[in-house]
Amino acid sequence: MKERAATVLVVDDTPTKLYILSSWVRRSGHQVVQATGGLEALAKVRELRPDLVVLDVRLPDISGYEVCEQIKADKATASIPVIQISGAAITPADRAHGLERGADAYLAEPVEPDEFAATIEATLRYYRARQRAERMAERLAALTEVTLSMNSAETFDELLAIAVEGACRILGRPAGTLALPPDGRIRRFSAKPPTNSAVSKPAATNALLSLSAMSLGSSAGTQVFTVPAAEWTKLMPDTDINGDVLAMLCRTKLGRPPACLGVEAVPPLDADESNTLRQLGQALALAVDALRAYAEEHAIALTLQRSLLPAQLPETPGLTISWRYQPAVDNVEVGGDFYEVLRMGERVLIAIGDVQGHSLRAATVMAELRHALRASVIGTEDLGALMALLNEVLRRYHPRMTATVCLLIIDPSTGEMEVANAGHIPLLLIHGGEAGYHRLGNLLLGVAQETYRVDRLTLPEEGSVLLFTDGLIEDRDKLLDESLEVVRHLAERTGDDLELFCDRLIRRFGAREDDVALVMFRRETARRTGP
Repeated sequence: MKERAATVLVVDDTPTKLYILSSWVRRSGHQVVQATGGLEALAKVRELRPDLVVLDVRLPDISGYEVCEQIKADKATASIPVIQISGAAITPADRAHGLERGADAYLAEPVEPDEFAATIEATLRYYRARQRAERMAERLAALTEVTLSMNSAETFDELLAIAVEGACRILGRPAGTLALPPDGRIRRFSAKPPTNSAVSKPAATNALLSLSAMSLGSSAGTQVFTVPAAEWTKLMPDTDINGDVLAMLCRTKLGRPPACLGVEAVPPLDADESNTLRQLGQALALAVDALRAYAEEHAIALTLQRSLLPAQLPETPGLTISWRYQPAVDNVEVGGDFYEVLRMGERVLIAIGDVQGHSLRAATVMAELRHALRASVIGTEDLGALMALLNEVLRRYHPRMTATVCLLIIDPSTGEMEVANAGHIPLLLIHGGEAGYHRLGNLLLGVAQETYRVDRLTLPEEGSVLLFTDGLIEDRDKLLDESLEVVRHLAERTGDDLELFCDRLIRRFGAREDDVALVMFRRETARRTGP
C-alpha cells in the first residue's frame, strides 16, 4: 500500500534557505508547513502534529536545540521525528550535541538535495514503522481488554454490546453484530463513533442464514468478506453506514449458528485492521459458544434438580402450604437442597434439608435421602428413629458426606407438632404478629452415631412455620445472625397470602450464590359446626 504524503514542518529564519528546503520537501511528494522562529514552530507542532520537523539550529528567539528538546519532552509530540540542520554548527561536537538533545538526524550544510531527500525518507520510514507498532500495541491491548470483557459477560445482550462497542472503538468505524442465542431470537447491535455506544434493534429473522449462505455454507470456520451496503441494510435495518461493510463470519462447530461482526469498509482497512477484525470476530464466536454452552448446561442442571424434587405437594386439609426452590444464579452444577411433604394418615410430615456441596454427587445423595425418608415413614412415625435411619444411610453409603435436615410432623386438627432437627437452621414459629426461632437441634447427619431429640409443641390456629436452607441468608460480608434477624422481622408481617410473602422473602435477599429451598405452612382455623 502506497504511503500517504507526509506533513513536514520546515523551520528557518532565513527566507532563501526556507524556500530551498521547502521546495526539496515538496519535490519528494510531501506537504509543507513553514515557521521562522522557535516559539512559532512549537505552537504549530502542538496544533498540527506534523509527521516530521526540519529544524534550523540557529533561530532568532530560542535555539533549535531547545525547540527539539521541548518537542521530545511532551508526551503528545515525543514521537515526531526531528531533523536538525545547520550551516554554522557543523563540527562533530555540534552534531553530537544535537543528537543528545533529541534530534533523530543531523545534517551539516552544504547539503545535497539527494542526501536531504534520502534522510527525510529514512526518518519518515522509521517514524511510520514506529506509528504502526504503537497502533498495533494499542489495538492488541484494547483487543485483550474487549475479549476479557466478552468472556465475563453474563448475558448474550451484554456480550454482543461489548463486542460491537469494542470493534467501533478499536477500528474507529461504525460496527454491527448479529448472533443467535439458544432462545432462537436473533440479537442485533450496532455502534457508531464518536460515542461507540451499542444500540439494540430488531433483526431480520433470516439475517444470519443469508450471511452464512454467502460465505460459510454449512461448514465451520471463519470467513472475511465484503457485504454491499444495500445488502447490509437489508440484514440490519436502520443502520447508518456510508458504504460497503467488511464482515467477519465465524462458526466454531458444525450445526451451530455463526456469529457475525462487521465494520464500515470505507476507507479500506489495512492488513493490521483486517487481522484485528478477524481476531475480534473469532473471540466473539468463542464467547457466544461458551455462553450458549453455559446456558444449555444450566438449563439441564435445573431440569435435573427439579426432577429430583417433588413435582407437586399432596393436599393437606387444615394446612395452607407454600414452597420455593431457587437455584444458585451462577452455578451450573446441581445442588443438594431438598424439601418434602408427605401425608401420614391425619398427620403431615414436612421435611427440609441440605446435602453439602454443589455436584452431581450432592444431588444423588439428596435424592437417596428423600427416597429413604419416603420409604421409612411406611414403617414408623417416630421422628427420632427416622432421623437416625437417615444418619445411618449417610454414614454407611456416603461416609465423607454430611447433611442438615429438619423433620416435623403436625396434626392440623389439634396443632400438635413434633420436631427433630439435625444441624439445620431452626424453624421459625409465627403467630399474632410475633416470630421466633425454635431452639437449636442435634448434630448434623453423617458425622457420628447420634440419638436425636424430638421436641413437642403446639401450633395455634392461624399460626405459621417457616423452614428454609442456609442458601437464602448466607452472605460473605454479613453475619448469619444478622440475616436471620432480617427473616424474623419480615415474618412478623407475613400477611394473609403465604405465596406473596414467599415471593417477598426471595426478593429481599435477591440472587443467591447457593441454592435456596423453603417451605412455609399455616394452620387454618377449624370449621365450627352445630349450635
